[in-house]
Amino acid sequence: MTIPACRCLLLFLTALSLAFPALAGEADVVGVKVTKADPGVYKFAVTVRHGDTGWKHYAVAWEVLGLDGKVLGRRVLGHPHENEQPFTRYLTVPGIPQGVGKVRVRARDNVHDYGGVEMVVRLP
Repeated sequence: MTIPACRCLLLFLTALSLAFPALAGEADVVGVKVTKADPGVYKFAVTVRHGDTGWKHYAVAWEVLGLDGKVLGRRVLGHPHENEQPFTRYLTVPGIPQGVGKVRVRARDNVHDYGGVEMVVRLP
């Protein structure tokens, strides 16, 4: 391949990556630590991995859900984390009903919504 052809290919691939922010994939939950603060109150440290590419495609939130799908808590992420991957954020979730032994944690990005790797964790 000649040098002009290589440059053309490089320019094409760069333009393609900028045109399709969906190439960053879905937001994955890669770690969850839970501590009990009070009866029915739990502190979550959730680690998310996502190929944030800026404001057009980044992880925007993560949620704690009961196994029945009811949202128990949501942490909204206010900006892209392009240079901090994976990243951990915290949330205290009050009012988790007695008898709930496990919860589901999922993350969301602003292109794919939910759909990445989730984790089911046992409450202490």
